[in-house]
Amino acid sequence: MALESASLLRAGLVLLMAALVLPSVSGCSIRHYEMVINEFCLTKFEMDMVGLDRGLWCSWKDTMEIYEGTTNCTYQLALKMDCFWPNQIVDRFFIQIHQIYFHDCALTGRLLHDPPTSILAPFIAVPVLITLLMTALVVWRSKRTEGVL
Repeated sequence: MALESASLLRAGLVLLMAALVLPSVSGCSIRHYEMVINEFCLTKFEMDMVGLDRGLWCSWKDTMEIYEGTTNCTYQLALKMDCFWPNQIVDRFFIQIHQIYFHDCALTGRLLHDPPTSILAPFIAVPVLITLLMTALVVWRSKRTEGVL
């Protein structure tokens, strides 16, 4: 009797351990994913940004490779850990990065600008010339009364 209850207890403990361990092995553990991207991706990003002159932090040309590497890091870890990507953890992760590193950056690179004059001029000149031509044609035609009954 004691042997049966000990084996039942052991079987119960094995099932309990399996229930606790299996979700983290076979599915995405959000807490673990968050810890891992902070440990690997954020640490690498911070080291790369420290190596870059602070005056260049707002230059997309200079930070693009670092930023893409960090994005790829979060993606690769999500694949390895069976997590969806992008997810709320990744969104919060990049919001945190932007608040720390890019909060002082101006929007000048993203503002709309007028096109160059070489492109803009034909779009202005052609309608103006057509309007003038049509006006001249109407005036010229109205002065000719021949054939009008």
